[in-house]
Amino acid sequence: MPDDATGPELVPADRFGPPEDDMDRLWTPHRMVYIGGQDKPADSSVAQCPFCRIPGGDDADGLVVARGAECYVVLNLYPYNSAHLMVLPYRHVSDYPDLTPSETTELATLTQTAMQVVRQVYAPAGFNLGMNQGEVAGAGIAAHLHQHVVPRWLGDANFLPVVGRTKSLPELLADTRARLAAAWPAA
Repeated sequence: MPDDATGPELVPADRFGPPEDDMDRLWTPHRMVYIGGQDKPADSSVAQCPFCRIPGGDDADGLVVARGAECYVVLNLYPYNSAHLMVLPYRHVSDYPDLTPSETTELATLTQTAMQVVRQVYAPAGFNLGMNQGEVAGAGIAAHLHQHVVPRWLGDANFLPVVGRTKSLPELLADTRARLAAAWPAA
């Protein structure tokens, strides 16, 4: 601590972290709220699972974009980018190999349609697709499988989340949901 009462001592960043190596590090302390479990279910049961509750409610309130027979598409409440969607089965299942063949097919088909609709509405330059299987792999809600569909634009990574503790999303989630749902092809 400093000798006077002006505040905490400023310590250079190079005094933190592991010993010298060939890696650069990007510190993202704003993610600690998410990592710490804010809004996560208390346990892995169906009763605690938000992905099991969402389909029983209003599509606009639940941010549901489209529904299939065995899977549905929803906006991510904690998006990496605008129009970050998730495709998931209605059934409470955590492991990809536990999907039925028809669930697997519909999940893949809805993922393809999600990419087509997002391309039509938002014109991204590319996508990240993926499933985080298990908490150790980064699944925020590991008990209910979900496929991420994250649109990407050139230059979409910026300093705001790190420095300003702010994620720049140019549109409200409700407006994004409405645009994507309106563009979704009829079944």
